[in-house]
Amino acid sequence: MRFDVVIVGAGHGGAQVAVSLRTQKFEGSIAIIGDEPELPYERPPLSKEYFAGEKEFERIQIRPAKYWDEREVTMLLNKRVVSVDPVAHSVTTDGGETIAYGKLVWATGGSPRMLPIPGGDLPGVQGVRTRADADAMKAASETAKQIVVIGGGYIGLEAAAVLRKAGKPVVLLEALDRVLARVAGEDLSRFYEKEHRDHGVDLRLGVQVAAIEGDSHATGVRLGTGEVILADLVIVGIGIVPAVEPLIAAGAAGGNGVLVDHHCKTSLADIYAIGDCAAHENDFAEGAVIRLESVQNANDQANVVAKGICGDEARYHAIPWFWSNQYDLKLQTAGLSTGHDQTVLRGDIASRSFSVVYLRQGRVIALDCVNATKDYVQGRMLVTAGLQATAEQLADVETPLKALLPA
Repeated sequence: MRFDVVIVGAGHGGAQVAVSLRTQKFEGSIAIIGDEPELPYERPPLSKEYFAGEKEFERIQIRPAKYWDEREVTMLLNKRVVSVDPVAHSVTTDGGETIAYGKLVWATGGSPRMLPIPGGDLPGVQGVRTRADADAMKAASETAKQIVVIGGGYIGLEAAAVLRKAGKPVVLLEALDRVLARVAGEDLSRFYEKEHRDHGVDLRLGVQVAAIEGDSHATGVRLGTGEVILADLVIVGIGIVPAVEPLIAAGAAGGNGVLVDHHCKTSLADIYAIGDCAAHENDFAEGAVIRLESVQNANDQANVVAKGICGDEARYHAIPWFWSNQYDLKLQTAGLSTGHDQTVLRGDIASRSFSVVYLRQGRVIALDCVNATKDYVQGRMLVTAGLQATAEQLADVETPLKALLPA
């Protein structure tokens, strides 16, 4: 088999490359290789609406089957690429097939980071990354008597919220001294800690997990103190391991992700990488090399790659944004708060509708907006503009954020 463009990974980024190529009238052959049996689908709902049973799987598919057929995008599903030959311009799958390419797009995302501890691989210990993961988690949660969630990031908090809404007892364990510590300031962390505790989550901070107890199935979580928390379902949400081994083995530069330039090109000829697995210099992180685990990043990088394949050397420059739904709270984030030296609270936390604005040297670099969509929409413009503003200006809820922009 040979295709003009081979896309490895059937997630948001991989699907968007194919969509964007066809939108731009690319007439060459396209194949998407996915390691799951499903057509491309949205992943964020897996720990939210899909897990909660609020959305059927068909509603989270990125496009229906006939879309791919009509646009002549070949789907090679249930196949995993195990090696790349950059000289021969080909990839090999776990089934031994060799597939040749003109351009290769690596959009594999990653696998859930699991606990490297005794019992960490027992049945009943569940990561959250695929539909199969979510289905297994949903089925197990229906009969579980006690559930422990490990990790106080978005995935862990979202899963805890769904489980509490379903009336399940939940203990949430976080190794650091606050939830969302890697992505948000203390104001937001303390707000979400209180929300989860108010909803009945037994939230414990600064906790070390030593082992998962059990013989043939998880029965509990043993802490570093020796305490054992009974659990017949353990959900682990502590990040992902980028799936880049075949590319790195083929000689691509990288480590924690594969390194790409501003056009999403790897160090290997005719090979691009996008999404969660792509390490890149980000303009909104002061040029630091980072990986962004977000739908926005995957889609925007996909569009850059599609343009490049079509002859338009576009540069990746897109403001990062994220969202999280927990209980009746909608968190929307614009920009990257890493490296901030000042925070400004806009609104009243007690009202459960407010924003936290992050500044570095007086310049707005990010906002976390809770049930404050107007702040989020207007705040994105402030981040894009690199607006200089005072704390007093930003805290004044009577003044729309867009009014702070120069005329």
